[in-house]
Amino acid sequence: MTDQLLLNKLIDIRRELHRFPELSMKEYETTKRIKKWLKHYDISIADAFQLDVGAVAEIVGGKPGPILAIRADIDALPIEEKTNLPFASEVNGVMHACGHDFHTASIIGAAILLKKRQQELCGTIRFIFQPGEETASGAKMLVEKGVLEGVEAIFGMHNKPDLPVGTIGIKPGPLMASVDRFEIDVKGVGGHAGIPEKTIDPIAAAGQIVTSLQTIVSRNLSPFQNVVVSITQIHGGSSWNVIPDKVTLEGTVRTFQEEAREKIPALMKRTAEGIGAAFGASVDVKWYPYLPVVNNDDTLEKLATKAAEDLSYQVVEAEQSPGGEDFAVYQQHVPGFFVWMGTAGEYEWHHPSFSLNEEALLVAASYFANLSFHFLNSFHYRKN
Repeated sequence: MTDQLLLNKLIDIRRELHRFPELSMKEYETTKRIKKWLKHYDISIADAFQLDVGAVAEIVGGKPGPILAIRADIDALPIEEKTNLPFASEVNGVMHACGHDFHTASIIGAAILLKKRQQELCGTIRFIFQPGEETASGAKMLVEKGVLEGVEAIFGMHNKPDLPVGTIGIKPGPLMASVDRFEIDVKGVGGHAGIPEKTIDPIAAAGQIVTSLQTIVSRNLSPFQNVVVSITQIHGGSSWNVIPDKVTLEGTVRTFQEEAREKIPALMKRTAEGIGAAFGASVDVKWYPYLPVVNNDDTLEKLATKAAEDLSYQVVEAEQSPGGEDFAVYQQHVPGFFVWMGTAGEYEWHHPSFSLNEEALLVAASYFANLSFHFLNSFHYRKN
């Protein structure tokens, strides 16, 4: 198959996925399509993991060696598409607005390329088509199902609209931020707005808490640590002339350093409860860990870079993103590396007009095929 024929096939795959998107953990038809395409190219489905949604496939090389995992996410978003593309979503209110259709088609392409070189491979390549990335539920579920058993390392990617096609962003260490959610209930004593001295005003206390939470970053953590504390919801009150008895704050914390992440809940609790006490209010801080940092293994950087340079792709230093990615869950168990894949799009992720340059499909497929081949074979030589 020529490069152009492969590209045409991957475009067809991507467009079919784009027309029929499915939400997180509901990717039943997407799963059937992925398996159909893989079986067409005689790529084995690993049914032992017994997945309701998502698929795992393997290419076992002609020589013994380690297992390498390559991951693509497959879910879409609850967004109404506004691209006016001829292959726009046919599912009302659901769209591949983050490019997971691109990721899936690209890794299928890598599998097609690697199948041709199966007998040359020193080990096994495990392709993970993961559901539920957008809800941070898929990676955890697959790890519990055992998809990382025996795996030496895992690679993945995300499309990057602000990078040109043929450009790959590579960076060791933290690449995407941890994601955590918090709720703070401020409980006072409600009453008449004209007689505030008879109340304990939770709105006044909550206002001070909102402002003071920013000192967690400015006065409690090192200036070399990247932390964002954002209050995104405030709920309290039901009438213009009544002081309520409760206000609830909700928000998120992002950071690239696990040591900073570990400190923040206690600092937030101390700050909020101290202010509440000053007002005579009680405060309850709830912390919901969501995702760890995407932290690229330093030892895999050279291989990730060489795989791109071998194909004459442009390598740039990947810019860190405060967005979260559940690829980080895999990295808590095995060494992993996540790259940006340039797609030259006009709009950013999660925009209703999100699109990309489909020429990048062949770039991504070729890159991951080359990366996989050299990982297995260089691992073989290192061990021998």
